[in-house]
Amino acid sequence: MKHLKRWTFVWGAACAFGFAFAHEADGGDWPQWLGPDRSGSTTEKVSTAWPADGPRVMWSRAVGSGFAGPVVAGGRLILHQRRGDEDIVECLDAVRGGEPVWRQARPATYRDDFGFDDGPRATPTVSGGRVYTLGAEGTLSCWDLASGKAVWGVGLAKEFGADKGFFGFACSPLVAGGRVLLNVGGREGAGVVALDASTGKVLWKATGHEAGYAAPVLLRSQNGSQTADRGNEPRDASSPGGTPAATVDDARGVFFTREGLVIANVGTGRVEAEFPWRSRQGSSVNAATPLVIGNRIFLTSSYGVGAVLLEWTGSGVKKIWSGDDSLSSHYASVVHREGFVYGFHGRQETGAALRCVELATGRVRWTADPLGSGSVIRAGDDLLVLSERGELLAAPAAPDGFKVAARAQILGTGVRAYPALAGGRFFARDTRRLVCLELGATGP
Repeated sequence: MKHLKRWTFVWGAACAFGFAFAHEADGGDWPQWLGPDRSGSTTEKVSTAWPADGPRVMWSRAVGSGFAGPVVAGGRLILHQRRGDEDIVECLDAVRGGEPVWRQARPATYRDDFGFDDGPRATPTVSGGRVYTLGAEGTLSCWDLASGKAVWGVGLAKEFGADKGFFGFACSPLVAGGRVLLNVGGREGAGVVALDASTGKVLWKATGHEAGYAAPVLLRSQNGSQTADRGNEPRDASSPGGTPAATVDDARGVFFTREGLVIANVGTGRVEAEFPWRSRQGSSVNAATPLVIGNRIFLTSSYGVGAVLLEWTGSGVKKIWSGDDSLSSHYASVVHREGFVYGFHGRQETGAALRCVELATGRVRWTADPLGSGSVIRAGDDLLVLSERGELLAAPAAPDGFKVAARAQILGTGVRAYPALAGGRFFARDTRRLVCLELGATGP
C-alpha cells in the first residue's frame, strides 16, 4: 500500500494527454483532444437552462475501460476503449442514436503496474479523412474514417526504444503539415518525434527527454505574430474531419516533456527553444496541456513546480512570471478567456479546486469550493466543468467569481476522459458508459 500511495501522483494524469492552440475555434466538430484547435475552447454556445433532472440525454451506450475521450467529426464519433482482452476503435453515428458504423478490434496486451485502468489513455485524432489512435501499449495506428480500414501501424516501443512509463503510452497524436507529432520519450534522441501521416514513416526525432503525460500543441508565427491551424491538414469537402491547409515552414510543435518545454520546427525537427520545468521529485510528471495564447505559452504542473508564463520571441522564450501559488495543475488542462485562465489547482488525491488566474500576472482572482479533480472546457462565455465524480457544472467564465448556473449528475465516479462538444451535443464517458446530452443554445 505504501508503494502504491507513492505513485498516486499520476493516477489521474493518464487523461491529460492533450493540446492547445492560439486560435479560438468555431462550433461544429470536435475532432481531436481539446477540440478543433486544441485550446479546450469554442465559440459554440450552450444552454444553461437545464431541467431539474439535468440536460436531456439524447442517447447513451455501454463502453469499456480507458481514459481516452470521444472525438466527433462529420457526424461520426470515434471512441478508443478496452473490453476484456480486446483493444477497440469504434465509430458511431453521433447524430442517430450512437448506432455503430464500424469497429476494429485487436488483442489488448497492456497491464497497469499499479492496478489502475488497463484501457487506452490517448484521445484519438481525426484529420484529412483518417483516424489516428495510440494504445496504452504503444501501438500508433492510422485508420480510414469512412470504412475503418487499417492504413498503417507503428509500435513505438520497438521503433524508438520507448517504455510505457508509469501508466502506459498516453500522447494524443497531433497532426500538422502532413506529420504526426508525438511526445514519445524514446532512446537515442527520440524524445519527441514526427511520422509521415500517410505512411507512418519516421521523418525526424529530437531531444533525449523522457515523455511527459502532456501531448503537443501547435505554434504558428507569421510576420512576428501567431496564428494557429484548425486541424492542420488540407480540407477535403468529401472527407469528414478535413481541415484547412497548413504549411510547415513557420509551424512549430510545442511539447511539454517530463523535462520541460521543447519547441521544435514541424518540418525539420530542429529544436528552436527549450525551457526546463520539472519537479525535483522522482515520482512526478508534467501532464497538463500547454496553453498557447498569441505569442505566450502557459505551463502548469504540480509537485512544487506550479505555473509559468513564457513569451515566444521568434528565436527562443523568455519568462514573464512563475509561481507555485497561482495554478498548480496535477493533470487537468486549462482554458483561457479574455486575459484569464481557468483550471484545477492542487493534487488530485488531496482535493483539487477550480481556480481563476490573471494571465498577465499570475494573480489568483478566485478559488471555488473544492470540487475534487476534473476537466474544464469553455463554450462561448461559459465554462463546462466535469468532475471526477461525474457531475457536470455550467458557470460563466468570469473573473468575479465561480457562479454555478446549472449542475447535474450525468455519469458515475472515476471520470478521467475529457468530454467533447459538437453541434450542441455534449459527449462524455466514464469507464462504463458514454452519454450524449443536448446542450444546444436556445435563442440568439
